[in-house]
Amino acid sequence: MAELPRPEGPRLRTSVPPLDPRRYAPSEARPVRAKSRSMGSHMDIQAHRHDWGQFVFSVSGVVRVNTERATFLLPPSRAVWIPAGVEHAVTAVERCELRTLYLHRPPSDNAVWTDNRVLEVSPLMRELVVQLALDEVQLGSTVSDREQWLSHLILDEIRGARSLRLGVDLPTDKRLRRLCEAVLEHPQRFATLEDWAELVGASARTVSRLFRQELGSSYAQWRQQALLAEALRLAAHRKPMGVIASELGYASASAFSAMVTRTVGMPPSRFFEQV
Repeated sequence: MAELPRPEGPRLRTSVPPLDPRRYAPSEARPVRAKSRSMGSHMDIQAHRHDWGQFVFSVSGVVRVNTERATFLLPPSRAVWIPAGVEHAVTAVERCELRTLYLHRPPSDNAVWTDNRVLEVSPLMRELVVQLALDEVQLGSTVSDREQWLSHLILDEIRGARSLRLGVDLPTDKRLRRLCEAVLEHPQRFATLEDWAELVGASARTVSRLFRQELGSSYAQWRQQALLAEALRLAAHRKPMGVIASELGYASASAFSAMVTRTVGMPPSRFFEQV
């Protein structure tokens, strides 16, 4: 069996527990709480869960949020909703300023809030969350009219935010999980499914069957989502579209543009405009 690819050069990772989650627990009196945390490159917040739902995003830098069944690569213009009780872990892909919103209850009774969702973060929402998190530090347990106003505005922004078809589904089968993680780490290491399958000691036919059984998609469909996640990371570094297309193995920027449009329903110029 071939070895899984390893990142080039040493990467010292630091795994830390979440910051005292009960301190920021939302309630009827304080329905929205905000927490800030600075994360160094390749720092991990250990897997954990809460009794309340939350939004995770960064003010600067790219973060990766993992749940048992999906992974989300988030530049500053995107946030992921994590329902109550869902185990998740956070990894800093690069140095970042993390912001977390804890909600006493979902933004609405709509059934869409029972699953993970990725939303656009408007400039207004970003500033509201930054201010609410700052007030948490400065005012502590004091409940002010300002906090209530900020909370109402934040919830209103969330309800009106555009939902995006982002996130990469992950399997429970150990072999397929190892393959998927390897693709996410180095999407251009191999060009064919046969090579990726050999990496985990399976046949391409077996891997194709597992993709259908575990994720309900073909390898090619799943890989498009993985490439889109990598494209977001590259776009966050202000790389030109032609460079991103080339790094992801596309023959031309137009071929890459067609993939993005087909996958998310909008051209790259619009999809990446707020990254």
